[in-house]
Amino acid sequence: MLTQPANSNETADKSADAQRCVIIGAGPAGLTAAHELLEQGHRAIVLEADHQVGGISRTVEYKGFRFDIGGHRFFSKVEMVRDWWDRMMPDDFLVRPRLSRILYDDKFFDYPLKPLNALRSLGLLESIRIGISFVTIKLFPYREEDSFEQWVSNRFGRRLYEIFFKTYTEKVWGMPCSEISADWAAQRIKDLDLLTAVRTAFLGNRGSDGKVVTSLIEEFNYPRLGPGMMWERVTEVIEQRGCPVEFGNRVERVNHSDGRVRSVTARTDEGSREVFGSNFISTMPICDLFEALDPPPPEDALQAARDLRYRDFLTVGLILACSDPFPDNWIYIHSDRVRVGRIQNFKAWSPEMVPDPSKSCIGLEYFVQENDDLWSMADDDLIALGAQESASLGLIRTEDVIDGVVIRMPKAYPVYDRDYQKRLDVIRAYLEGLPNLQLVGRNGQHRYNNQDHSMVTAIYAARNIAGADYDVWGVNVEEEYHEETSASQSNGASGERLVPQRLEESRAARVLRDAFARYDAIALGFALAIPTAFGLFAATAILLIKGGPAVGANLTLLSNYIVGFQVSWAGAFIVLVEAGVLGFGFGWAMAKLINAVVGWQERALIRRLERHLVFEALDKKVS
Repeated sequence: MLTQPANSNETADKSADAQRCVIIGAGPAGLTAAHELLEQGHRAIVLEADHQVGGISRTVEYKGFRFDIGGHRFFSKVEMVRDWWDRMMPDDFLVRPRLSRILYDDKFFDYPLKPLNALRSLGLLESIRIGISFVTIKLFPYREEDSFEQWVSNRFGRRLYEIFFKTYTEKVWGMPCSEISADWAAQRIKDLDLLTAVRTAFLGNRGSDGKVVTSLIEEFNYPRLGPGMMWERVTEVIEQRGCPVEFGNRVERVNHSDGRVRSVTARTDEGSREVFGSNFISTMPICDLFEALDPPPPEDALQAARDLRYRDFLTVGLILACSDPFPDNWIYIHSDRVRVGRIQNFKAWSPEMVPDPSKSCIGLEYFVQENDDLWSMADDDLIALGAQESASLGLIRTEDVIDGVVIRMPKAYPVYDRDYQKRLDVIRAYLEGLPNLQLVGRNGQHRYNNQDHSMVTAIYAARNIAGADYDVWGVNVEEEYHEETSASQSNGASGERLVPQRLEESRAARVLRDAFARYDAIALGFALAIPTAFGLFAATAILLIKGGPAVGANLTLLSNYIVGFQVSWAGAFIVLVEAGVLGFGFGWAMAKLINAVVGWQERALIRRLERHLVFEALDKKVS
């Protein structure tokens, strides 16, 4: 629905319109905010620059084939969001199995990593290198985890980082991993490390403390017609309840005075219009918002917004004359000989994404900068490039490509460089002077949120307008969070408050916990098992390969410690297993013993600290 330019009737109704909330953007955050405002009894209007809802979570339809821009799983730890999705679409979700693999060195690796699959694909020598690298980083970790490179290396080892993280991540972000903030890894790979991946292969996708690991979810809900189906449904609901969603309205000016935003000026096909409101929620990129502020903000805030960086994105959609090109939902491409970063198989997400069961459609994802060579390339050339690259990877045959479409998405990913947080601090400090303007969503907060976290920011913003006091910037900030449910904290907005936040502990306890860090018994066990087992296996194998009359005289002393060992291929596998078990057991026991001693020392110090604090409190009371 496109609104006409301002006229006398609109001017007459200006005072009534000034009591509504103006929402900039009809993506997941903007539409969620509108719905929550209606739930709270407030009026709202949504202004969308494009002619389709959903933002990056839209579904693009081309000749009956549907393309998901990036692949959006409907999984969330937040119960409030899960219930919200189910209410909106009670009958249209499919439960889909997750199958994703990494293509590296022309070999497929299961992702999440599975030890036997990785060992078979990498080979013995490379696996030994990975084991040694992992042990080394556990013994000599990076003391500071400022960059993505440091964060991942500390958890997986340097070699595994180089194989499975470095190439793909630098392709996505267009910058060295040493320049990417560790915050991005903490949000996107939280709870996962090499030992967790190994443990998952044998014990299921829970960490040692029983928590579900974010990156290891094995199935997820998915709308049968793609993620855009959800946001199209939400649009229908809010419009039926009196909240218009007005397309082709690009906000170019945000007018404020006396510490409050008064209106926004939007450009339409027919001209410009001014839209008044009492409260404003913005999901537009921060750099665009600050350029639109009138009067402009101070130079430091404006420059901070201008310096925020983004990564743009385009999908080359290929329609194939084959029913099933590969079984995966998506494949990560860890190869620098092609420019594609990830390939989606939309039929594996939902069979209804394809109108003809004898055909299929895939999406090749390219991570670009606006106006670079790929972004500026003609659509036909991009389709030809996508067909050639996917065929060169052995995923399709070029003769199966019968059609294609190109979808460009500017500012798809906020970049977490080393200085982004400092810039956000300056920006947030300025925004404190405009209390009726709240920023939500991925681009609204320059945060690489999943859509569920973007929705939570929007719900909190709407409830703040209704009188609550939520921190919309506090969602998905901490590496570890839990869903806290407390009716006393709801401020009347709902029966519960589900706030991702760090579990509280005293400052003294945190200092002591850091000072008396515990060994991970599983990690130390593997750290001793891997090099011991593979080292002895390799030594035995080398002797057997070299051969000679004296081969049996070497390593014979091992038979005193390894039951059934002899210098033979059978003995090599026996030593691999037994040395691994013995090494793991020794490392595990050593860690438990060390932790027991450290724990005793920590508890003794805590008791001394508690006595000191009690005496200090008594002294203050007496004085």
